[in-house]
Amino acid sequence: MAVVRVAVLVSGTGSILDAMLAEKVPVVLVLGDRPCRALEVAGGAGIDAELVDRQAYGGFGPGFDRTGFTRKVTEVLRGRDIDLVAMAGFGTVLAGPLFDAFPGRILNTHPALLPAFPGWHAVDEALASGATVTGCTVHLATVETDAGPVLAQEQVPVLAGDTVQSLHERIKQVERRLYPATVKKMIDELEVATPGRADHEVSR
Repeated sequence: MAVVRVAVLVSGTGSILDAMLAEKVPVVLVLGDRPCRALEVAGGAGIDAELVDRQAYGGFGPGFDRTGFTRKVTEVLRGRDIDLVAMAGFGTVLAGPLFDAFPGRILNTHPALLPAFPGWHAVDEALASGATVTGCTVHLATVETDAGPVLAQEQVPVLAGDTVQSLHERIKQVERRLYPATVKKMIDELEVATPGRADHEVSR
């Protein structure tokens, strides 16, 4: 049976990474765009962790070299024979080279029921709109942010008295279950699609 090599892209605490590891997702590389706890989680689990610090590409201001940064991330992933990429709270919007290198093999999770409330402030916007239901979406990532095909969704009710923090935490509880399950389903599909890739060839 083929072995699918998964990389997780991180920027924060690593709570989604923790959930993936608890569900035995075969993560072989964790890549961060800044120093963060998630890279420490990877190291503690014996998984290769690599920092491609966006500070070296102009940081967080208007001078950020998005394409150059993306090319470096892509180079690292291809150098590790990665098959599937899962963004997990990754705080950098990536450019075309990554999507060209991994067409249909980049996953992301979003705290809303896409296409509703795309973008960085989904939970705030759901509350501000008076929505009674929001949720979590796992989708294929594309160059256009939060616009790729939906793979899985689950509703989360908006409760009276909810704050952004309380609602986001309930969404995260769903996310930590739905995202690993969807990644594992994609892995199963890729294993069936690439039966000729022997285990010893991908365990380098």
